[in-house]
Amino acid sequence: MKTSVASLVALVASLVSAVAAPNYAVQPVLHPGTEKRHESFNVISKKGEAELVFLGDSITHGWEGKGKAVWEKTWAPLKAANFGIGGDRTEHVLWRLENGNFDGLKPKAIVLMIGTNNTGHQGRPQKELNGAVYQCTAEQTAEGVKAILAKLRQKCPDAKILVLGIFPRGANKDDKFRQQNEATNALIKGFADGQKVFFLDIGAKFLEADGTLSKAIMPDLLHPNEKGYEIWSAAIRDEVNALLR
Repeated sequence: MKTSVASLVALVASLVSAVAAPNYAVQPVLHPGTEKRHESFNVISKKGEAELVFLGDSITHGWEGKGKAVWEKTWAPLKAANFGIGGDRTEHVLWRLENGNFDGLKPKAIVLMIGTNNTGHQGRPQKELNGAVYQCTAEQTAEGVKAILAKLRQKCPDAKILVLGIFPRGANKDDKFRQQNEATNALIKGFADGQKVFFLDIGAKFLEADGTLSKAIMPDLLHPNEKGYEIWSAAIRDEVNALLR
């Protein structure tokens, strides 16, 4: 009898925990304040001209900032479009995909990197969640990436998708957010099928031999500078060109 009661208590506890900690990563929600940029992506989508799309958060958005020179040299000639929005998490990208992004667009290739904000925004109240304090595990983030891939496959069945491992962050390998991103990468790696979905982790390219992240590459230990975007571009150029053929 004691065993059954204990089991019941454990079951109730797990159910309460599940209710108390929903997986925000798979629940599409508008990122407040990004409406204008989101609509600009819808305009690009309707034109249907982009053959290569980079999809992600501020690190992708940064191709228009610190990465602009590299973008103009390497990606713009390939009819590339930048669908990055600073601060986006997986759930924001899902909302975008359900509200016009990629409608009418038939790219040959998509480069997706998302998830570092699912990790880094933990512990912060979120306006779009009615002030709820954000929490998201590596497993939940991976489920968000999986949902994005499913939506992209549905909207762009002929596109090849290159999923990038989330870039390293924090000064060294002891950084808890970097460790969670690495755990997420280990999971999303399994989504690649080698036919339509591919995975590439270039994180080591940004690191010193001892695993430290230099401010000479990412001054805030999160976002690449000009040199960082050069490293990123060189690390994926051959893979992207192969997917575009």
